[in-house]
Amino acid sequence: MYARDNVADASDLQQHLPGAQQVDAATDMLRMLADPTRLRLMALVSEGEYDVTALVEAVGTARPAVSQHLGKLRRAGLVSVRREGRRALYRARGGHVRRLVIEVLHAASHRVTGAPEHD
Repeated sequence: MYARDNVADASDLQQHLPGAQQVDAATDMLRMLADPTRLRLMALVSEGEYDVTALVEAVGTARPAVSQHLGKLRRAGLVSVRREGRRALYRARGGHVRRLVIEVLHAASHRVTGAPEHD
């Protein structure tokens, strides 16, 4: 038996690749998380539902900036908004998004602290 017998060819590998639309959507989502303020906002809304006032106080950024960041996160499909009277309440959209944010922050924590990675 030759080593090349166990190697998949390009067409086999291509079957395992995600489609262009899926890659584009994922790239947009990750691009949104690459901003420090948006990642901090996502960390908060992954844990619960908050209005703009609470988020402004928590991240220490001006209200217009927080509103703009939340709008971008909403358009990217990362947060959802629910109206309660005049208040808009924001939260992470679904379990996949919450887990993505939690996992990237945990991976960063391992990198910063030097803690061993999990398999």
